[in-house]
Amino acid sequence: MAGGGDHPGANKRKREAAGRPKAPSKGAADATKRKKTYDPPAPSAKPQPVTAKDKRVAAKEMSESRKMKRKPNYNLEKELAVLWEKMRCRDVSKENRSKLVTEALRKMDGKYFEIAGSHVTARVLQTCVKWCSQSERDAVFAALQPHLLHLSRKKYAVFLVKKLIKLATKKQLALFISSLHGHVASLLRHTIGAAVIDCAFHQATPPQKRSLLLELYSTELQLFKDLTEQKSCSLLETISKLGLQKSSVLQYMTTVIQPVLEKGIVEYSIVHTVILEYLTIADKTSASDVIRQLTPHLTQGSSVVDGEELSGVAEVPTKSKAKKKRSSEPLLIRIMQTREGLKLGLACLKHGSAKDRKKIIKSLKGQVMKLALSDYGCLFLACLLSIVDDTKLVTKVVIEELSKQLKEIIFDKNGRRPLLQLLHPLCSRYLTPTDLICLNYRVPSLISKDEASESAINVNLDSKLDDVADKEHGGSEDTLVASDSKKDPFKRRQELLVKSELCEVLIETCIENVGELLRTNFGKDLLYEVATGGKNNVLEGVTDRIHVLHNAIASDAARPRTEDVEHAFDNYHSSRVIRKMILDCPAFAATLWKNALEGKCKLYADGFSSKVVAAYLESPDSKVKDLARSEVQPLIDSGILKIPDRKAAEKK
Repeated sequence: MAGGGDHPGANKRKREAAGRPKAPSKGAADATKRKKTYDPPAPSAKPQPVTAKDKRVAAKEMSESRKMKRKPNYNLEKELAVLWEKMRCRDVSKENRSKLVTEALRKMDGKYFEIAGSHVTARVLQTCVKWCSQSERDAVFAALQPHLLHLSRKKYAVFLVKKLIKLATKKQLALFISSLHGHVASLLRHTIGAAVIDCAFHQATPPQKRSLLLELYSTELQLFKDLTEQKSCSLLETISKLGLQKSSVLQYMTTVIQPVLEKGIVEYSIVHTVILEYLTIADKTSASDVIRQLTPHLTQGSSVVDGEELSGVAEVPTKSKAKKKRSSEPLLIRIMQTREGLKLGLACLKHGSAKDRKKIIKSLKGQVMKLALSDYGCLFLACLLSIVDDTKLVTKVVIEELSKQLKEIIFDKNGRRPLLQLLHPLCSRYLTPTDLICLNYRVPSLISKDEASESAINVNLDSKLDDVADKEHGGSEDTLVASDSKKDPFKRRQELLVKSELCEVLIETCIENVGELLRTNFGKDLLYEVATGGKNNVLEGVTDRIHVLHNAIASDAARPRTEDVEHAFDNYHSSRVIRKMILDCPAFAATLWKNALEGKCKLYADGFSSKVVAAYLESPDSKVKDLARSEVQPLIDSGILKIPDRKAAEKK
């Protein structure tokens, strides 16, 4: 072949001439492969684990090596964890704990920011901040101060940030709040960062609180720093003073509140304050929309009652099943820690639909006692008992649970209030003026003009007369009723007290504990209302049982004076409540006279007991006066029994 290489045959001859072995054929190669035996692998340098213990040790070593590669401060974390276990023990002395904290802070020095985001070391640093000296705490705050906003969004670091805020000096707190300028709205919409804003809001001074709130009202209000120096300035006053457009403020606040409601970040007091201020300027549509979105969140955590699922209840987003389990109680229970939370709950209860109120009531199953014993939850229950028309549902969920633990309730300062609301609605003797104003709270845009003028009644806080106070506080129960409630208030009270048989259990409990109720500050009020039949004689259907209670009180008062138990007429509380029952209940006055006082007035003519004896001549009922006149008047004439000058003048 021209220009080509040697012929193939020539190449073969060249190989043979060179003495090279002949390449084996295909069949010979296959035979060689079949004859080749398996060679075992060379033994490794490290023996493979055989036993279960060896396997566990090997797995642990491999895990440790992987953690060391993944975590640059892994060895430091292990050292800090050992110190943490020692410093957090309860039996460790202050000196030893101080040494451990100082050693841990020395090891963490220069690495605070890296450590603050770790699951383990963030807890160590938090404990150190709690127990360290002020100078050491200042050093930690100074090192982390530029990074606090970033750490406020971290899952584990947020607890450290909250601890620093709670323990911060006035200067440090002011520095942190100033660093929040321009970030309040964005942090409040963050599921983790909202807790930091609320913590700062709780620790802040009134001017600092207003500076935080102003950023949530309008971007324009951030420019008016002079407003933070005023003692009081509501949103309406701010808008009026600065001449702002209500529509623009409403629009901006909607952009702030809407994401908060969608994410379910509604358990913080700063959120309650912002929503309440929003409702003061919101139109009817906007206010109704907020209440419609808020109501499902309040019932979150108790979505199934008696196997019936509450349809339409949007669950608050949670990141894990464990967190969802911890939040098993309704949000309504958790927000009843502040007066703002109470108002928010009342707004949903009063202005929500009948279906919404049904969901709220069902969500309270198993939580009624917790609500009744809290400072503001008891007021929520009092309002619920006064405005919900579905008395069967209220009896099933609320009344039945109260009846089971009635003895604990009647002696509790807060627990007795729902019962007193049924017996004597909106009475200023049992509710403070501030409580009465809260109970009458309604959203301005969702009430009619007549209701708005009625709710604007000027409350005289210094009034001491019950009838005047009831009138000034809007004491009529009609002012409490929701706009779509149709049932007569008196009929509602009778159904909840008499038809539900609550009154019978209540009277029986009073009879069993009559001596203790008489002599306690909180128990005597409930005993008085039951013994007198309640306002407008709401207990008229159980008059016979009330007479049994009268006899029980008289029997306790008829006991002779002993050193073991203070006599009912000599006790500060019981003498006053018995005197009031004599003045207001002629039937009780007659029973007490017959069983305990007739022929014994001279024994009780001095001290607290003299008020009881003198009450018979002060009674507005002529029959009661006639009972005691022949025995009491000679005591007055002889100077043994003294009546105050004012009462003597009224008698004449």
